Parts: sequence; structure tokens; C-alpha cells
Amino acid sequence: MKSKTVAILESRTGEHLAALVSGRGGVPMLAPALEELPDVDAEELVRLLRDWRADPFVMAIFQTGVGTRALFEATDALGSTSELLDLLGRALVVVRGPKPLGALNARGVRIDLRAAQPFTTDTVLAAIGATRLEGSRVLVQRYGEANQRLGEGLRRRGAKVQEIGTYRWALPADVTPLERLIEALACSRVDAVVFTSAVQVRNLYAVAERLGRSDELAGLLNATLVASIGPVCSAALTQRGVRPTLEANPPKLGALMSALEAALGAAA
Repeated sequence: MKSKTVAILESRTGEHLAALVSGRGGVPMLAPALEELPDVDAEELVRLLRDWRADPFVMAIFQTGVGTRALFEATDALGSTSELLDLLGRALVVVRGPKPLGALNARGVRIDLRAAQPFTTDTVLAAIGATRLEGSRVLVQRYGEANQRLGEGLRRRGAKVQEIGTYRWALPADVTPLERLIEALACSRVDAVVFTSAVQVRNLYAVAERLGRSDELAGLLNATLVASIGPVCSAALTQRGVRPTLEANPPKLGALMSALEAALGAAA
């Protein structure tokens, strides 16, 4: 990467990504754009478990590793994990990608269906396409916000959708690094920006709007190399008028870093 400045908006694995950039000769600029806040209501979870005993879900869809782990940590605290495992053992268990798969494997949960790469809402719906859902209760582990397209797709097939959230997305308490990133973009001091989730795009724009610079942000980003982790992230960028220079294939950090290194090398 030859001393190229690479902005990283990832929060949870931002330090890891920074180390990967540094190891390839680049200069990482950490600007976390997302904070995951716990959002488990213990009383609500007790009520849900009681409800599920009376009317069990026939399918459970897990979308994220962090949310799956948070759900089990909540039932651990309640002493109800064995009950949740029993309910899952009698349901069809679906995973969106490798992260919830790993979290469920750690709990000994049988996996029935897996979404194909690139692990999008469409591939989740395709994975369950042959399953009859009319009149059936489907549990959806929600990530930081409701997945409206997934819910709508399930309801169109007659499912009774019940979402359970264990965390929510927010802007970091300190947005100074994001403000500095926008200023660095305006001064042409950034060679590449790495986006690893669609919410990062939205939050970066929220900070730019506070600064009165949202109208120019697409142009600033398009003047750099924009790296996207996958199609959902790319769609969020495109909707804002930002042209992703590259998209990881498969949508994983290793592939993203390899593609970024090659693109920066070609641009040198």
C-alpha cells in the first residue's frame, strides 16, 4: 500500500483492520462510525419464553454473531438457556452467514439451512424458499435495526414474524474521528476509505450533515478509492451517489484487504 492513507470506519474490529493495513505498508486512519449498544429487556425476554412455550416458533433465523451471542448471554443470566435450546431443537434453524453459525455451533445448536454468499437478505429468503411458512411463527434475531425486507418477504409467504433485538446501532459517543475524516477528505489527505457495513455510510452522512457538508460528501468520497465489504454496503453507498471502487468477493475482511492492496498498487 506504499504509505497510502486508508480510512477505516469499522468499530469492533477496527484495530485488527488497522494492523492489516499497517502490515501492508499503509497508514491507517481509524474513524469508528458505529457503536453497538446492549438492548436486552430481561422482563420482555421472560415474557417471550413463556409465550414460546405456549406457541413455539417453527423457524428461527439468526442474522449476526454478536446478536446471537447476546441472546444466549441474556438467557444464561436468566437461567433459561436450556429452555431456549429445547425450543431451537424443535424448530428449523437458519443462519445468514458464518458469524451466527459460529455462535450457534458454540452452543451445540443444529443448523438446518444456511444462506449462500454473499449472505444477504435475498440469499436468506432463497435458502428458505422451499419451506412452507403459511400460518407459522418465525423468530428473527434482529441486528441493530429491523430488517424490513426480510420481514416483508416472510409475511408475503404467510408467516407470523416475531423479531427479537439484543442490541442496537448508534453513533459513537465521540464523533471527533469522523469529523477529522471528513476534513481530511476535503483536503485530499485520504487515499482510500473502507466501509464494512451499510450503517457506517448512514452514520458518516449524519456527521457530515451536522457539519453542513453532506451535499459534498459523495464528491469527496468519489475522489478517493472506496472499498466495500459486500453488496448491501455497496447499495447503501450507491444510494448516496458514491461509486464503490471495489467490492470484496467473498464478502470477508481477507478478500477486502487483498482487493484493496491490489487497487492501491494499481493506482500508484
